[in-house]
Amino acid sequence: MLIAPINTRVARPHSLAGVLARWRYQAIGGLLVSTLVPYVVRLMVANDEIGMRQLHLTLLWCACAVILGNWLFRNVSIYPGVEASAFLLPSFTVSFTAIAIVLTVGRFEYARTQLIAGYVLSVAWFYFVHSTLHRHQWLRIGYLPFGAFDKLPQVPHINWVELPADGCPSNHDPIIGRLDAIAADLRIDLPDQWERTLSDFALAGTPVYHVKHLAESLTGRVELEHLSENSFGSLIPNTSFLMLKRLIDWIVAVIMGLMLLPLLLAIALAIRLTSNGPALFKQQRIGFRGEPFMVYKFRTMRVAEPGAMSERETAMTRSGDARITSLGKMLRRTRIDELPQILNILKGQMSWIGPRPEAAVLSRWYEEQIPFYRYRHIVRPGITGWAQVLQGHVADVADVQSKLHYDFYYIKNFSLWMDILIIAKTVKTMMTGYGAR
Repeated sequence: MLIAPINTRVARPHSLAGVLARWRYQAIGGLLVSTLVPYVVRLMVANDEIGMRQLHLTLLWCACAVILGNWLFRNVSIYPGVEASAFLLPSFTVSFTAIAIVLTVGRFEYARTQLIAGYVLSVAWFYFVHSTLHRHQWLRIGYLPFGAFDKLPQVPHINWVELPADGCPSNHDPIIGRLDAIAADLRIDLPDQWERTLSDFALAGTPVYHVKHLAESLTGRVELEHLSENSFGSLIPNTSFLMLKRLIDWIVAVIMGLMLLPLLLAIALAIRLTSNGPALFKQQRIGFRGEPFMVYKFRTMRVAEPGAMSERETAMTRSGDARITSLGKMLRRTRIDELPQILNILKGQMSWIGPRPEAAVLSRWYEEQIPFYRYRHIVRPGITGWAQVLQGHVADVADVQSKLHYDFYYIKNFSLWMDILIIAKTVKTMMTGYGAR
């Protein structure tokens, strides 16, 4: 049983999280940061009447875009947890794009730089708000003890409250009054009284969530029970996005390859000078649609003596592995060791974002031990991915199965916005080292 006991901790009203939990303070902060900051900066450089008029008008248009974006975000991100953050960027992209279209079609005067700055700052502000609340705000969620309620996970900042099975409390019940939401297995036949009560709660504004989807949103994982369980009702994700993603991957790989070439050569030279062996590590891995390919990485380990370890042991990398060199630790922590895979992207074997490709010997072993493991090959493997930024490197079968649930969550929510969220988390890992293992 994974349900935690009732815990009454909540964000303190006068703490930063307590203040940011209130919608009016989120909106006021967003307006101040994304409209007044660009306004003041532009005010310092505006030196004519036309420039001042554009400045004042753009201030109003930015405010409209921020209010619209916040409204969209609050209405489309109905689930708490990691799923909500995936809707933040598209919500503000839609609102600012809509305002830009109105300005262009209506031939209104506005300052383009000020509008773009407002967009960037509004996204940054609401990401800050969301991450702060995610770390500090406690939610009290009641659950019905019927069906798959044991699927609800033990996660930080969630207090689970078991609701009575033999009776339905009313909206005026003091326990219900302190709940932020209710979780129920909506795929089973609930008692008639509870079905009516859940409808009453929903009508009164208390969110009612299906337990499985709520668990996915809180953890960022999908425990796949049936192969058809993705957002499209098909085993194959959105083929249009697959084609667009391949084109974007190739263009970015060409640009990044040319820009990073001097750095890559310098790292290769440093590896050769600090340890014996080649600069690049090559290994056969399983990729898109189960096809094997040769992956390239910077070598971060000492070269093993022939016959010293089995093929499976050689392919595994464990936490604190003694074979990792001093330079290799730095390359792994910042994920720089993965950059030679730009060659794999140019060949069409990999993507920038996707499930990490496993060594062929390990992949065959995992396929024998874990149901549905091969389904992760339905999309191109990536240099970084959802499982990589949330869990990091694993080797044991139990840990691999847990990591596989993150891969299924990515496949189920396969989209441009999901990729952008992963890129943001990867940049954070590369800058801080947090999350890399």
